[in-house]
Amino acid sequence: MQDTSLRLTEIRLPLEHDEVALSKAVQERVGSRVPVEFSVFRRAVDARKKPRIFLTYTIDVTLHDPALHAAVAVKPGVRPTPDSTYRLVARAPKLLRHRPIIVGTGPCGLMAGLVLAQMGFKPIILERGRVVRKRTQDTWGLWRRGVLDPASNVQFGEGGAGTFSDGKLWSQIKDPNHLGRKVLEEFVKAGAPDEILYVAHPHIGTFRLVNMVESIRAQIEQLGGEYRFESKVVDILLEENQDGKTRQVQGVVLENGETLKSDHVILAIGHSARETFEMIEVKGIYIEEKAFSIGVRIEHPQSLIDRDRWGEREGHAKLGAAEYRLVHHCTGVAAGRTVYSFCMCPGGTVVAATSEPNRVVTNGMSQYSRNERNANSGLVVGIAPNDYPGGLMSGVAFQRHWEGRAFVAGGGNYRAPAQLVGDFLAGKPSTALGKVIPSYQPGVTPTDLALCLPDFAVAALREALPAFGRQIAGYDMHDAVMTGVETRTSAPVRITRGADFQSLNTRGLFPAGEGAGYAGGILSAAVDGIKVAEAVALDIIAVQSTYI
Repeated sequence: MQDTSLRLTEIRLPLEHDEVALSKAVQERVGSRVPVEFSVFRRAVDARKKPRIFLTYTIDVTLHDPALHAAVAVKPGVRPTPDSTYRLVARAPKLLRHRPIIVGTGPCGLMAGLVLAQMGFKPIILERGRVVRKRTQDTWGLWRRGVLDPASNVQFGEGGAGTFSDGKLWSQIKDPNHLGRKVLEEFVKAGAPDEILYVAHPHIGTFRLVNMVESIRAQIEQLGGEYRFESKVVDILLEENQDGKTRQVQGVVLENGETLKSDHVILAIGHSARETFEMIEVKGIYIEEKAFSIGVRIEHPQSLIDRDRWGEREGHAKLGAAEYRLVHHCTGVAAGRTVYSFCMCPGGTVVAATSEPNRVVTNGMSQYSRNERNANSGLVVGIAPNDYPGGLMSGVAFQRHWEGRAFVAGGGNYRAPAQLVGDFLAGKPSTALGKVIPSYQPGVTPTDLALCLPDFAVAALREALPAFGRQIAGYDMHDAVMTGVETRTSAPVRITRGADFQSLNTRGLFPAGEGAGYAGGILSAAVDGIKVAEAVALDIIAVQSTYI
């Protein structure tokens, strides 16, 4: 098919078009007298000239007539369709000296486990939390009753933090090997809607993610992989190498005292695995501080965002709930700071996302339908290691400090501190809520968010909000609700690795995904999981060959 397939870009059709109109447009573009065989590679919305909104298509056509193919191939906006077929890089030897271990079952660990299982390496997958269904019940315990389970919550458990999110499946990573396509295809096999393969900004939503996670687990187990839940790794066994500068992984120790031997361990621990970060520092495994962000969740009526983005076409079935992305580079008191929207959830809810007692953390979540009344987004300020001096774990201490302040400001019962945008801009505490009803459960306490944010973040947010109001009419409306605090945008450390994907000073240890500082979201984490799985497979084969 690749020999005869061409990719056509920029086919624009009105919002009301049907499949017949699309087929005809493709036929006209290639100059064929009869309909041609095609598939949709990408569909996006062009709303630059409201109220005239278009859908733009990138189309792969298969032309079996050599003359027609040659004529179309030289037209502007046409190129050969890339071969995005995923091919396994290795096959496991019949006898494995040790099975690879994966620590963590988020998107990174999930895809690393699946690819290693598909290659026949039968990985052992360790998860400190519980299976996704039980984890969901535990998470509702915090949301509905204010009862936190530190081992099973939004951050810890099967599926990782992405399970309780909007389920966004796009990123800005470079992906020359089309690994993102492999991820999406596996997700579709596991129950995701087919449209994630072609819409410009695909998403799944929490409930569908739960089913997918279970389906992928079943695939891994059928291929010989092994899951162990409630199996927290508390130590990594190391042996000094002959060079005296590096060590070699020998296995891991679980909280129950059990030792698992392996010379290949993938650390896909997620951005909130603070105890593991601390253990890694103590073990002398190379780790360094990195930038992250702090801020709040902000909620508006979804209708306000839809109206700004879609105009009079608001509510059209083909458009759905509108999204936004905002960035502001401060020039005033907070000059040098950047404020940006993060993990925007159209038609979603703000959720309690702490993993430690006596702290409040916010995040955003939505279902596939995105039909809740509010839009919410993280509104965060970028910070660097010089904002939290004091050592490798000072970023963790910084997060914990402000999460603890938010817990107190919210009332000490996992209610979150909240403030109206108008009051925040005026520098006065909120005493009541307005027209926007906050979605955070187990509830919010009107207060002054300056109590639980650093001064520089307060100043930066106060400068950015009016600027965002000039981009989206009403964004800085008085009654919009800000709920604190958002601290888990990414890990505050990086477990640095080399070009071979292994730790700089610990062979056999493969830091991966968000927790290692190499991803930011479901898709990028899953892609990183594939890359690391490939590196592990090739290294296992190379290492075992030295024993033959």
